[in-house]
Amino acid sequence: MNTLRYLAYGSNLWPARLEARVGAVAVRGSARLPDHELSFTKRGTDGSGKCTLASCPGAVAWVVVYELPAAARAILDRIEGVGHGYSVRWIDLPAYGRCFVYLAEPAWVDAGLVPFDWYHALVMAGARHHGFPPAYLSRIGTTVAIRDADRVRAADHYALLGRGA
Repeated sequence: MNTLRYLAYGSNLWPARLEARVGAVAVRGSARLPDHELSFTKRGTDGSGKCTLASCPGAVAWVVVYELPAAARAILDRIEGVGHGYSVRWIDLPAYGRCFVYLAEPAWVDAGLVPFDWYHALVMAGARHHGFPPAYLSRIGTTVAIRDADRVRAADHYALLGRGA
């Protein structure tokens, strides 16, 4: 089977979230990404803040590398909104090789955005699941999140947390 390596850093850190989107995936491991910072500044189609990585000298972001079927990439591109907020970049990671990653397009970045509580919970659950360092978890944990007025959407996403990893 033809596979690709995907670098996740946001809500797709939670394996059940990614598998609900594209089917079975394999975790290859986590990695430290120097000179990058995680933020919730990408404008989602729902108006809330979603994750992106930005270059930031001296900062560190933690990521997970998944291996997934090459055919799953088209599905994930559509879901992530390639060309409508995110673009695909390729990063070479030591020990993992070439990985694709979704990064926010500049016109879709707004420092005033806040994530919905369910989105923030998925990011935190994934970061904990993969054993990211306590200081990194603490930094993510201090991000302010707001309640989603769409209770059905919120319940659907919170249900993913009950699926385990």
